[in-house]
Amino acid sequence: MKKKSNKIQRIRGYALALVFIGMIIMYLGVFFRESQIIFSLFLIVGLLPILLSFIIYFWVGMISTRTVTVQCPNCEKHTKILGHVDFCQHCKEPLTIDKELEGKDFSLDYNVDHRRNDAIDEIKKESDNETQKSEK
Repeated sequence: MKKKSNKIQRIRGYALALVFIGMIIMYLGVFFRESQIIFSLFLIVGLLPILLSFIIYFWVGMISTRTVTVQCPNCEKHTKILGHVDFCQHCKEPLTIDKELEGKDFSLDYNVDHRRNDAIDEIKKESDNETQKSEK
């Protein structure tokens, strides 16, 4: 099963992986020391993922300033939510900022507008059916 993680932490993890991939590509160039062209090619190609990770880290930093900060009800620490649903950065508790989605099964699909709207419509239909049954 895939490990639960906050979206911001997942993006940072991919950026960190790019740094290591770039370093490995650059290190592979050492095996071609005799040919300066191939050696230089490996260094330049290895530099590209490192530069991409720099761009991703900068982008995540900019996104992180615009996120909603909430207090987790489980661990009572403050965490940043990116989107409408996300996990707590500390205890991995599923969190949502939509009142309609509270108490329902957690899905990251709720961050997509049309899927979230479909889920909210389904929740409203279920509640309407329950009220109709209770009135009878």
